[in-house]
Amino acid sequence: MPRTILMLATFGLEIVEVGGTLAKHVAAGDSVHAAVTLARPESRVGIEDAARVLGVQSVRFLDFAAGEVSLDLPSKITLVRMFRELRPDILITQDPEHSYQDLDPDRRVAMLLYLEAAAIAGRTWRQEECGGHPPHLIPSVYFMTPLHPNCVVEIGSTFALKQQAMNVLESQMRFTAQMLRARLDGNALQHIVPSGEVSGDDLELGRALHLEMNKADALSHGLLSHSGATLAEAFRHMNPFRLEALL
Repeated sequence: MPRTILMLATFGLEIVEVGGTLAKHVAAGDSVHAAVTLARPESRVGIEDAARVLGVQSVRFLDFAAGEVSLDLPSKITLVRMFRELRPDILITQDPEHSYQDLDPDRRVAMLLYLEAAAIAGRTWRQEECGGHPPHLIPSVYFMTPLHPNCVVEIGSTFALKQQAMNVLESQMRFTAQMLRARLDGNALQHIVPSGEVSGDDLELGRALHLEMNKADALSHGLLSHSGATLAEAFRHMNPFRLEALL
C-alpha cells in the first residue's frame, strides 16, 4: 500500500541530504512531500528545483522568522495543521541529539517544536484552528544524519539523482565553498577535490565539495560499515522496531 512521507527541513538542504531515500520512495509509488520552516527567498527556487529532481510532489515554505523560532501557539498551529492535512505515515527530520551541537541558529528549538507539534497532532487539540482536520498520530518518525543510527537505506540506485539535486542548490553550493575556503588551507582542499576543480568559481567548487562529502558519507554508512550496504543514508528510528521474529 502506498505511503505518505513528509520530510520536515529547517533550512532546505536536508531534503537533498536524504534525497537518495526520498527518490527510492517516489520510485516505489509513495507520496513524498517536504516542508521548510526557514528558507531565504533567494534559496527557494533552488530548493523547489532540487525537490523536483528527486520527484518530491510538493514543497511548503512555512515562513518562520530566522532567529525567532519558538514553542509558541501560532507555530504549533502551523505544524499541527500541516501534519493533520497531509497525514504522513513517515516523518523525517533532523536528529534532536545532532541538533544540540549544530551551530546553525534555531535548530535546537525547532526540534522541540517539531516533536511537540507531532505529539499534539494526534490529540483532539484546537481542531477548528488547525483547519478542521481530525487528529493524526504519525506512526513512524525517522531522524536524519544521526549521531547514533540504528538503520540505513541503500541508495546506490539513486545516488546520482541525489547529486543532481544537490547541484541545483546554487546558493548553498556557493556558501559551502566560501565557508570551506576560509576554514581550510589550499593543500587540504586539494586532497578533498580533484586538483583541477579547486578554482575561483564558488559554484563549481561547492558542487565538487558536496560530491566528495556525499560519497564519503554514503560509503561510511555503506561499504565501510558492517551494514551490508554499498552507498547508504543513515537514520535513527525514534522508537524500537517491532519484529514478529528476528530478521
